[in-house]
Amino acid sequence: MTLLTARDIREIAADMGLRPTKQKGQNFVIDPNTVRSIVTSAALGDHSSVVEIGPGLGSLTLGLLEAGHQVTAVEIDEVLAARLPATVAKYQTPAIGRRTEPGAEAANFEIVNADALKVTKLPSEPDALVANLPYNVAVPVLLRFLEIFPSLKSVLVMVQLEVAERLAAAPGSRTYGVPSVKAQWYGDVTLAGRIGKNVFWPAPNIDSGLVHIGVNRRHRDPDARRRLFGLVDAAFAQRRKTLRAALSSWAGSPQQAEELLLAADIDPKTRGEALGVADFERLAATGVAESGASTVRQDAAASTAFATPEYAPDSTPEYAPDSTPTQESPQS
Repeated sequence: MTLLTARDIREIAADMGLRPTKQKGQNFVIDPNTVRSIVTSAALGDHSSVVEIGPGLGSLTLGLLEAGHQVTAVEIDEVLAARLPATVAKYQTPAIGRRTEPGAEAANFEIVNADALKVTKLPSEPDALVANLPYNVAVPVLLRFLEIFPSLKSVLVMVQLEVAERLAAAPGSRTYGVPSVKAQWYGDVTLAGRIGKNVFWPAPNIDSGLVHIGVNRRHRDPDARRRLFGLVDAAFAQRRKTLRAALSSWAGSPQQAEELLLAADIDPKTRGEALGVADFERLAATGVAESGASTVRQDAAASTAFATPEYAPDSTPEYAPDSTPTQESPQS
């Protein structure tokens, strides 16, 4: 398999009449060594079934195929989706020392022309997600795929460095928040590396980071997830307030919030940023145990106070990668 170089990327773009723009978030990876490093960092098992989101011109797609994995690429852009199979077919020359039947890479590749935020099913159940996520919807897409595809065992995604640090942040840190808790509920989240601007064309104005998630929750209860995520949203909706005050609507009143916090062995004067995933789980379970299954605590995620769609970015820094009106989204 031959990977795309800077010259290849520019030639493909020119042949398509494509002029990358910041408005469309088009920044393509042009360095084969970076691609191979990403694939190595993913630490996939042999012949993994990988879903890639936002393949762009195919740099990472080819790297995953070179490593022998089955790839399903989800691309929202019709023009890019139509071109990618031809790119895979053209560059499918087997690596030196590896015997590959003609067309093997193409047989291991499928393209899905769809919005990743609306995907509900793929041609095959993925066991890994490896992608350079569109930066303006990175967190919503990541959380959606973790929920929709319980077959996922591992994740390695490239996102804006600031978001990568948020996802991997520990309780008590300045960057710890809603994305941190929700991602860490699914598994162990680590910052797996930094990617500089110079490996993209055109070069973005921001650095990127790799985030690895070792998914460790094989049997997840959707109701428990909704209760927990509703609680997390409530705890961070007013970040500077104590949990007694921040959770008053969730619990029914400040007094009820205090009683539940004490029952869960949590200081009512603490703030949401001090709680780890296990603390939030214990508090959510206490709420259910104290009140039964049909109170405001169970339905908090659906209340008008927290009506922002779980996967849609909102105006708060918990979800928005940055405050600039134009999001740059490096693509493969």
